[in-house]
Amino acid sequence: MNITHVRLLTIPVSDQDAAKTFYADTLGFEVVADQANGPIRWLQLAPKGAQTNVVLANHVPEVTPGSVQGLILETSDLDGDCERLRGAGVDVDGPQDLPWGRQATLTDPDGNGIVLAAS
Repeated sequence: MNITHVRLLTIPVSDQDAAKTFYADTLGFEVVADQANGPIRWLQLAPKGAQTNVVLANHVPEVTPGSVQGLILETSDLDGDCERLRGAGVDVDGPQDLPWGRQATLTDPDGNGIVLAAS
C-alpha cells in the first residue's frame, strides 16, 4: 500500500450556501473550489495549508445531511477558538480536559458533529 493521506472528506449538507458560510466565515476554511457541473455544485474547502479538504455535498441521495459525527479538527488555540465561535453564535460544549487531550464539541448548521482538539 502506498496511501499517503486522506485527500477529501464528504460532508453531507442540505444548504451549500449556509454550509459554505459556516465553514469559510465561521471556521476560517479557505474555498478551494466552488463550481457547477450541470445540476451538481462542487464546493471544496480546507483549513489553510491542510492536505485534507472537505466537500460540502448535497447531491448524494444515499447520505443524510447531519450524518457525519466525530470530524476532529486540530487547533493551536482551543480556548480562543471556543470564545470566537461562541461570539459568532455557535453553541460550543467545552473545552474539556480528557486523558488524551483537551477538546470541545459543536455542530455545523446541519448537525454534523465537529470536535475541536488540542494536544
